[in-house]
Amino acid sequence: MSEQSERKRVILSGIQPTGTFTLGNYIGAVRNWAKLQDEFDCLYMVADLHALTVRQDPAALRRHSREAAAMILASGVDPKRSILFVQSHVPAHTQLNWIFCCNAQFGELSRMTQFKDKSAKHPDNVNGGLFTYPALMAADILLYNAELVPVGQDQTQHLELARNIAQRFNNNYSPTFVMTEGYVTKEGAKIMSLADPTRKMSKSDTNVNAFILLTDDRDTITRKFKRAVTDSEGEVRYDPATKPGVSNLMAIYHIFTGKTMEEIQHEFEGQGYGAFKEAVGTAVADGLEPIQNEYNRILADKEYVDTVLKEGAEAASRIANKMIQKVYRKVGLLQL
Repeated sequence: MSEQSERKRVILSGIQPTGTFTLGNYIGAVRNWAKLQDEFDCLYMVADLHALTVRQDPAALRRHSREAAAMILASGVDPKRSILFVQSHVPAHTQLNWIFCCNAQFGELSRMTQFKDKSAKHPDNVNGGLFTYPALMAADILLYNAELVPVGQDQTQHLELARNIAQRFNNNYSPTFVMTEGYVTKEGAKIMSLADPTRKMSKSDTNVNAFILLTDDRDTITRKFKRAVTDSEGEVRYDPATKPGVSNLMAIYHIFTGKTMEEIQHEFEGQGYGAFKEAVGTAVADGLEPIQNEYNRILADKEYVDTVLKEGAEAASRIANKMIQKVYRKVGLLQL
């Protein structure tokens, strides 16, 4: 991390290793992580413990964790400027989680909408980890006293719980934790499904044409964009309320070309959707190609990836262990 770390605010973000990242993961999160390195002291986490709330294939989870780290590195995160680590490699996360579980109220946790949503999605596995998931998320953040956390709309409730737990702990014991704030990026916060633009892009979608994987080849990318749902108007115009499909494609094209919505509208005026979809597909394929090449190069060097993660875990642990010692002392746990 930077030599001027004391002048920079700390920002933490994480992503679950549940398979190859989608274009939505990239635009909404990982793409911005490299940019944040200039302004903040950054900690980036492969959140493998959070992934366990849904049953995982053990070998696949290990593979996906390494792949996630490689993709984060390929997207521009510099391990010399940021701390990149796997959540389970820093035991302090689960240690603080227990303290927070004992300082969170049952009613608070039961009101979490994500718990209700995921319980409905996986009715055969409504486990305790799914219920206490927000307490672990609070521990992830407050273990490093991160002042900022990039959040999407679906995470604001969890951030509010983290703030409540921090305030309660500070009041019950003594000032320990900062009041973390959400950090909203200026663009690309939410990329929608190509098959149903009223829903968020997700790789769990049963329709493979609904999402772009960062490892999709050029032909696959262009084919999926050609099949993207739009409307019957034939006019390229930004209006998320009445033209969600076209507006989603315009947002993606804007991200990869830097063109404004007005410029995009003018560029495809009178051309219909065929030329527009082809241009979006080409822009995305061109933009992802260097990342894909770098990802393949990094992933082939397993020793390098593992070294980065090992050093990242050591750096994160140095910060986290100090916090755990402080918290344990405050709550009255005997330390020898």
